[in-house]
Amino acid sequence: MLGVRFWVFGFGSWVLGVGYLVLGFGVGFGKKINEMKKILITGGAGFIGSHVVRLFVTKYRDYHIYNLDALTYAGNLENLTDIEAAPNYTFVKGDITDADFISELFEQHAFEGVIHLAAESHVDRSIEDPLAFVKTNVFGTVNLLNAAKKQWSNAFEGKRFYHISTDEVYGSLGVEGLFTETTAYDPNSPYSASKASSDHFVRAYGETYGLPYVLTNCSNNYGPNHFPEKLIPLFIHNIIANKPLPVYGDGNYTRDWLFVEDHARAIDLVFHQGAAQETYNIGGFNEWKNIDLVRLLCSIMDGKLGRRPGKSAELITYVKDRPGHDLRYAIDATKINQQLGWEPSVTFEQGLEITVNWYLSHPEWLDHVISGAYLNYYDLKGEK
Repeated sequence: MLGVRFWVFGFGSWVLGVGYLVLGFGVGFGKKINEMKKILITGGAGFIGSHVVRLFVTKYRDYHIYNLDALTYAGNLENLTDIEAAPNYTFVKGDITDADFISELFEQHAFEGVIHLAAESHVDRSIEDPLAFVKTNVFGTVNLLNAAKKQWSNAFEGKRFYHISTDEVYGSLGVEGLFTETTAYDPNSPYSASKASSDHFVRAYGETYGLPYVLTNCSNNYGPNHFPEKLIPLFIHNIIANKPLPVYGDGNYTRDWLFVEDHARAIDLVFHQGAAQETYNIGGFNEWKNIDLVRLLCSIMDGKLGRRPGKSAELITYVKDRPGHDLRYAIDATKINQQLGWEPSVTFEQGLEITVNWYLSHPEWLDHVISGAYLNYYDLKGEK
């Protein structure tokens, strides 16, 4: 018996252990769930994960999407209020670092696919607490691999374990060149080292046990619902509040930026059409120096807030650089473009304006995150 209770948002079903009490939609719907393709998405209450969950729930009505999230600081169910009542969606609160829980969850639901996004992802936090990143990103991933291997051992055909990783595993580029799928790993922070390790385990399970996997490494994401410890949402909040905009070093660190909804579309393509045991890099072909990005953001915000041009840029403050700061990341996304036909749908300027408009039109979301009120959302939905 699982030692947890699940509150199934949308049609009011309590799940205790392996038994179901179906309310609202009734027993007739329960039979249909068993006929659906069951997909587990880990970290689905987070930034990227919530966009992937929304896409799959709305696009694939014959799938049943299980969103597994521990609801730590970056997990926010307010990201998914628009689809929480969908009949093909179930939220499960749980921790991928709990091996017994993960094993029993797989036995109970017999997932046919896994899209693994759950991770500790903030570099500064990894510098302060490396072991937390090892526990979640390495041990948590291995727990999922073990559960999938056990569940699928007699029938790998038709199954898929999709591991989402980062371009940071490749290390730092100079002023030229791009990361390709064959670039050697050279991580420089505890975060990127933990993600590199998880990547190696996924490939090792593919080679050793035949586990069917696909793996992607993506560039920096941005867009709605981004947790405001990251650069773009943090600076949007600080500009609104007339607070300093802390820029590391000289501001010349360069990143390739990808709109989160474009990333979700890429994940959809790779999950369904990507070749087994293959890696795909996902990037925007969209490099920006941090200082240039911040100045563009300031200009957009001045216009939206009715401020004189240059007003927000006066908030820029250069701060001491962080340890192990990589100079430049840039993804070569040629493979996914040529093999699967994926490409970004918006320019950075368009995506950034969409992002700014979303934050300005959702002040309550930002307020709840800043105040910590979002952490109570799960409790308010009925879990005691």
